[in-house]
Amino acid sequence: MGEQVHQSPISVVIDPLPIITSANPQEPVILAAKEAASDSILTRLHAGYFRICLSFGAQVLLWKTLNEHVNDHTNSIHNIFHTHTFPSTAFFLLYWLSLCTLILLSFLYILRCIFYLRLVKAEFLHHVGVNCLFLPWISWLLLLQAIPYTKNFPCRILWWIFVVPVVILDIKIYGQWFTTEKRFLSMVANPTSQLSVMGNLVGAWSATRMGWKESGVCMFSLGLAHYLVVFITLYQRLSGASRFPAMLRPAFFLFVAAPSTASLAWSSISGSFGVPCKMLFFLSLFLFTSLICRPTLFKKSMKRFNTAWWTYSFPLTFLALASAEYAREVKGVVASGLMLILSALSVFVFLGVMIVTAANTDTLLRGNDACLSLPGTKTTNN
Repeated sequence: MGEQVHQSPISVVIDPLPIITSANPQEPVILAAKEAASDSILTRLHAGYFRICLSFGAQVLLWKTLNEHVNDHTNSIHNIFHTHTFPSTAFFLLYWLSLCTLILLSFLYILRCIFYLRLVKAEFLHHVGVNCLFLPWISWLLLLQAIPYTKNFPCRILWWIFVVPVVILDIKIYGQWFTTEKRFLSMVANPTSQLSVMGNLVGAWSATRMGWKESGVCMFSLGLAHYLVVFITLYQRLSGASRFPAMLRPAFFLFVAAPSTASLAWSSISGSFGVPCKMLFFLSLFLFTSLICRPTLFKKSMKRFNTAWWTYSFPLTFLALASAEYAREVKGVVASGLMLILSALSVFVFLGVMIVTAANTDTLLRGNDACLSLPGTKTTNN
């Protein structure tokens, strides 16, 4: 009774391996290697990786817009570029690179849905992962806008294919926010909740460019109403904010992306960058300034590379796109200078994140990704 039992601080867990009988002694090793290779991709590739595609798609639209400004002889940016082929060449290269990347990730994620449906369901039940499910559809809608002839029949069919999943997710998620007790917005709200809003706004933006103004107004009203609700909820910093990982703090830049996208969508609907668009643009500019003045907020997230770093890129690109529309509406040196500064900053951030990603390809698909903690995956706490 008086004896004390000391437990070893080290515990050994033995994972039993399956016994494979085969005439070829090397066959079990080959099969195990193939299984490990497939698991390393399909089980670790969550929807958050489509941030890369979204960043590429936003850059495609930015260079397309810059090319339009260069070709406009009345714009002051026309005199800056000595050659008119540079923006068009960058647009062409980025478009095909973005398309190939999006096709590859979409194909891999379809395989994940087929063979690992339980992990996709776990993403849907995750308070961060469910918002990332909007990323593939937003990426496709952005690339769809980059096509020169968006009003033809195939593009309109593709628009419906990409928008219907967004609406289905809206019905499911927005319905849970005010009907399901455990899924109230005050309990699950986090900065990535703005991705659901962006899905509606980008859908409205692309619909209007195809000539469907009524559909654009419908999507815009849905997105704007829920943007106000999400924005106010996040500003109150309720209990849902405490469950937001430090590694995902770059998602705070979605505060910049949502109003910028709203200004672009309403500009497309109204036909001009009017007062409501300018108000949304100035709001996004203020939020961006507020974030860059607090670098310590992102200190923990910068310690180790992860896919959340791509969230630095596309919100800034949307802000640059909004500034380009503002410069087109407000002729002047200040507006054009602001557009050039934000566009250059967007390109530098995009190139920087792309270089860092290329240098860390060995850790791009790792098992302990802290961006999304799902059942059956290993995570590390920060």
